[in-house]
Amino acid sequence: MKSLLPAILLILFFSMLSCSEPKKQIPQVNPEFKAVLDAHGDWSKWINAKAMSYAMIHETNLTLENHFINLGSRKTRIDASTFQIGFDGDSVWISPNREAFEGNSVRFYHNLYFYFYSIPYIFTDPGVTVEKVADRTLNGKTYKTLEAKMAEGAGVSSKDQYFMLVDPASNMIEYLLYTVTYFNNPNPVLSALKYEDYRDAAGLKFPRVLTGYTLENDSTKSVRYQVSFGDVLLLDEEFEESLFEKPKGAVFAN
Repeated sequence: MKSLLPAILLILFFSMLSCSEPKKQIPQVNPEFKAVLDAHGDWSKWINAKAMSYAMIHETNLTLENHFINLGSRKTRIDASTFQIGFDGDSVWISPNREAFEGNSVRFYHNLYFYFYSIPYIFTDPGVTVEKVADRTLNGKTYKTLEAKMAEGAGVSSKDQYFMLVDPASNMIEYLLYTVTYFNNPNPVLSALKYEDYRDAAGLKFPRVLTGYTLENDSTKSVRYQVSFGDVLLLDEEFEESLFEKPKGAVFAN
């Protein structure tokens, strides 16, 4: 009687193949943007990751937040000492009440730092185009500059401007210049965000510190805010849907 082991092994092998999810197709980007992405790590890991989490500290008042994001749906949960904020895929909620958050808009805030922290990887999203533009000078240093533009209807502020100021030697982002149109300002000004102290997380490089500055001519001026990050995780499985559901007593907020 012949051994059944080879047949069993073949069945198990093909079962594993059928159950494993195929890798996502890597988006096509222009050579200048690809060079920046490559400098920041194996960005295919971002494309194929299912979820992300990290801890963030506001250095101005030393308050801690823990952020949890399902990358496909962009469902989000922020846990702080005095509030929880979540996006369930349709609406943004806050617990225990709106007064627990001192900012102007809960909806604006819920993915603000996730977006900044995930640049340049997040600019591979559908509806975003990145092109090389004229070099810019900031604080006396000349940077290779790439502009990211959103297609109409992409995100909640498709008219925002983003300029990545890239160190010409390392191809790493040193500054992001950006405008905010979310609050219907007809003449939004450029602000500067400095990316510092890159650390490796699962083969990708993320800044440990982000520092926001006012911008005057070609120089950074006063510090507007500073946040630091740690415990960064990219996950192969999504967080449970229940994590993003509005808890009892929470309220929907704009």
